[in-house]
Amino acid sequence: MHRCFVVLMMSLCVFAPRAGYGQKAALEGAIQSRADAAWESALRIWDWAELGYHEERSAALLAENLKAAGFRVEPGVAEIPTAFVASIGSGKPVIGILGEYDALPQLSQRAVPVRELRPGSTSGHGCGHHLFGVASATACMALGEQVRSGAVKGTLRFYGCPAEEGGSAKAFMVRAGLFNDCDAVLHWHPSGKNTAGDESCLARIAVKFRFHGTSAHAAQSPEQGRSSLDAVELTNYAAELMREHTPDFTRIHHIITAGGGAPNVVPDFAEVFYYVRHPKSEVVRKLYPRLLKCAEAGALATETRLDAAYLGGTLELVPNDTLAKVAKANLERLNDLRYDESERTFATKLRATLTEPLPLESLAKVEDRSGQVGKGSTDVGDVSWAVPTAGFTTACWVPGTPPHSWQAVAAGGTTIGRKGMLLAARVLAASAWDLFQDPALLAAARAEQKRRLEGVTYQSLLGSDQPPPLDYRDPPGQKGK
Repeated sequence: MHRCFVVLMMSLCVFAPRAGYGQKAALEGAIQSRADAAWESALRIWDWAELGYHEERSAALLAENLKAAGFRVEPGVAEIPTAFVASIGSGKPVIGILGEYDALPQLSQRAVPVRELRPGSTSGHGCGHHLFGVASATACMALGEQVRSGAVKGTLRFYGCPAEEGGSAKAFMVRAGLFNDCDAVLHWHPSGKNTAGDESCLARIAVKFRFHGTSAHAAQSPEQGRSSLDAVELTNYAAELMREHTPDFTRIHHIITAGGGAPNVVPDFAEVFYYVRHPKSEVVRKLYPRLLKCAEAGALATETRLDAAYLGGTLELVPNDTLAKVAKANLERLNDLRYDESERTFATKLRATLTEPLPLESLAKVEDRSGQVGKGSTDVGDVSWAVPTAGFTTACWVPGTPPHSWQAVAAGGTTIGRKGMLLAARVLAASAWDLFQDPALLAAARAEQKRRLEGVTYQSLLGSDQPPPLDYRDPPGQKGK
């Protein structure tokens, strides 16, 4: 009899609504009331498609929206003009929510299910950051109402984070101490599916190798020229050979950003842009000097001069199962993604262009990514070394759509993107509410982070005294000459 009583009481504890649960439910209405305004902001940022460290209008729009909602805005943090922090409330706990808003070059696309460039733009939101920043800000504004009313105690922060795509902005923000007093940080990302769990990612280093040679007429006086493009080609060949002798799971990839203007002119300037990735930052740290030797060899063999522009790097994510479970529970509870008839028509046509499409029914599922290592990289990794951090993804693209594709840009400009964005805002707000209400969760998350990092010291992949590379998306030129 006693045992039955205990079981009954435990059941009541599990299913009884938590004190203040009505406030959590009210977040749904607060987000819904902002849905149209949020989508308008997302479409404006989608249309602007500003590249890393050049997101002047996108950052200003988000900051203005938050300021109008009662947040205190600190612009230009960490010596980055398009980075900002917006805060509301005071005291502990301090919960942060990350937002991004940079686009990708060479991904211009209209919001249609066939490849069609958007007039007047060469860039596009192939990673959905126009949705990322707006969803995070919308969640903050909804929860900010309760902070302002006193229903939620503590400090809520929105971190406006530019240049995630290769610019490592969050690493500079960590270095500036902007997360030092945070108790937990939440983030999310657009995707072709809904996922959650304590997933990690690849650490990454970025570098531009710039070669300076001597121009000459390629037919009449080739002996007088020293080709910077030859130096790039030798560097790339050496890097290809190096791949065979790198640790498993290494990723090395590049693009030639400048290689000359005409075939009959020996190019006196050329540039190649490299990424090096691996699940462990200590491996990336060791691989970079070897890649640098490839470039030095290219310069030596072609009698050109090398200027290595090291852009810094980002660390792997430190998983946090405690926080991941909070986000996963809210994502599973709130996921109501379904396509209407027009969205199904769009999705069906776009699916025909995908290499590995997924069933549209997968929208109803949440994939558990616990213990996995994602194949991408993010500067959220550096944040996770400073403060317990967790994230999730929602389906903002047609299932099976790869990031950094024209298909992602297209879907992100339709109501498919809108639905995924609003789901993310709801999950972020609900998860942050849980953390504000439960000090034990925050204590457990901090204890888990401490345990995972035991015996390990945070070592940034930024160069010593390296300033933010604010020009890394600028057109290549004869820099450093």
